[in-house]
Amino acid sequence: MNLNPGQAAEYRRRHDEIWPELAQALLEAGVVDYRIFLDEPANALFATLTHEDAHSLDELPGTALMQRWWNFMQDIMPSHPDASPISVDLLPMFELTRP
Repeated sequence: MNLNPGQAAEYRRRHDEIWPELAQALLEAGVVDYRIFLDEPANALFATLTHEDAHSLDELPGTALMQRWWNFMQDIMPSHPDASPISVDLLPMFELTRP
């Protein structure tokens, strides 16, 4: 995902004040850990999300709550016509895990 130029502070503010009902919906959908990082010079966001094996994350985009969040964020980041953020899947290149 990306941010529009000059929107890093606003993006952080909105996530610092994430709606409690959205945080709860993410947890109830099976999110265990969700982190978003910013490459400031490029205005590029990189997110990592770990979820339980049994999860319902695929249902969230169809909820009114997620639609409302996307509309709330649309003015500070490139978005699709349905207000979902434009994102690309990254190709895994290396992984090191502790046995």
